[in-house]
Amino acid sequence: MSTTNASLSRGLQSRHIQLIAIGGTIGVGLFLGSAKAIHNAGPGLLLSYVLGGIAVFFIMRALGELLTYRPVAGSFASYATEFVSPFAGYITGWTYWFTWVVTCMAELTAIGIYVHYWLPTTPQWIPALVALFVLYGTNLLAVRVYGELEFWFALIKVATIVSLIVAGLAVIFFNIGDLGQTAGFHNLWSHGGFLPFGAMGVVLTLQIVMFAYTGVELIGVTAGEAQNPSEVLPRATNNVIYRILIFYIGALAVIMALVPWNELSPTVSPFVFVFEKIGVPAAASIINLVVITAAASSCNGGIFSTGRMLYTLGQSGQAPRALGTLNSRHVPAAGIHLSALVMVIGVAVNYLVPEEAFSWITSVAVTGSLWTWIIIMFSHIKYRQAITAGRVQPVAYRMPGAPVANWLVIAFLLAVTVGLAFDSSTRVALYVAPIWFGLLAVGYFRTRRSTVTL
Repeated sequence: MSTTNASLSRGLQSRHIQLIAIGGTIGVGLFLGSAKAIHNAGPGLLLSYVLGGIAVFFIMRALGELLTYRPVAGSFASYATEFVSPFAGYITGWTYWFTWVVTCMAELTAIGIYVHYWLPTTPQWIPALVALFVLYGTNLLAVRVYGELEFWFALIKVATIVSLIVAGLAVIFFNIGDLGQTAGFHNLWSHGGFLPFGAMGVVLTLQIVMFAYTGVELIGVTAGEAQNPSEVLPRATNNVIYRILIFYIGALAVIMALVPWNELSPTVSPFVFVFEKIGVPAAASIINLVVITAAASSCNGGIFSTGRMLYTLGQSGQAPRALGTLNSRHVPAAGIHLSALVMVIGVAVNYLVPEEAFSWITSVAVTGSLWTWIIIMFSHIKYRQAITAGRVQPVAYRMPGAPVANWLVIAFLLAVTVGLAFDSSTRVALYVAPIWFGLLAVGYFRTRRSTVTL
């Protein structure tokens, strides 16, 4: 039974929000995507993560200020509607839905790839389909169940990365084992220099880096179901920069200090490779399981966010009204049904082109993320202008450096978009994006005309 009168349940506690924020930043982009990125940029990849991390810090501070102003499930789509235009809100809501649908396809692709470690003869699409079915069922339960699952998923990922950093530092400083004889931070500049492919290597990996950061804004979607949002959400956004430093830059720096970057395979997770080198018993199987957990966690968050975004669009009349309903558990089941159905396309991609699936899917997903982040920064500019004009009230939690920082971040994100054209495997995103935005424009004006007629 569905109803349009019920409201989302605020069943997410502070610990859920904190771990969801962490889990949103740790997924297949770090565990799988970093292998190819290291191969393409060498230690210069760290610079890519620093540049991307600075941009993400300001994005999250801007989003945190907007969330403090008005904590709603639609978050950035709602802010785009209020401060930019209804058309911007429509584009943002549907694009964010599309981004997470495609991101989930990437996570499902990763699950298929890593199950091959144990079952090499199993077609890649089978474990992807099984994972989708399980996560789809989980998201139909109460939001508190989702929060608990993500809490434990995130703990597993955090524990794994912290273990790698601690074990790696022990090997480096105390010369433990055979690996300790060659390990050292000198490996970051002793094999072709810190930038073995020059500045272009850094530029060409920004797409993979920014895809890895996809999900940091997920806490914005939880706003409508968070307990004490005005207190919890700013705290979660404040911690983003520390997570980036520790979990991305710290982990990758230790990995490339333990093993020279040119000895890492672009097709094998560097986490699996390094733990095997350290000599941890059954390391490959353990890390493989963790990587699958990370991918499942990120996909779980994607199904959660797509259902909520469709709910917001349905509530505002920018999607079929049926999507703006909740079931008896206060869950937007209709939106989850539709999102999961579309994600089956990802399974089909794994069946048709298993080798190209990951590169194609991640490059398409990152364009949606870039749009979302740009609109967050632009909506924040308009929000500050509304404060100056006296239309809205300021909040205590504020983003530093506005509006200059906003424009610099927008310019950076546009540069990353242009960079997609320089790699044949990511260029497909630039073909898909105009088609997608063109379809949205047609859909918006058809929806608007139908509303006016009614």
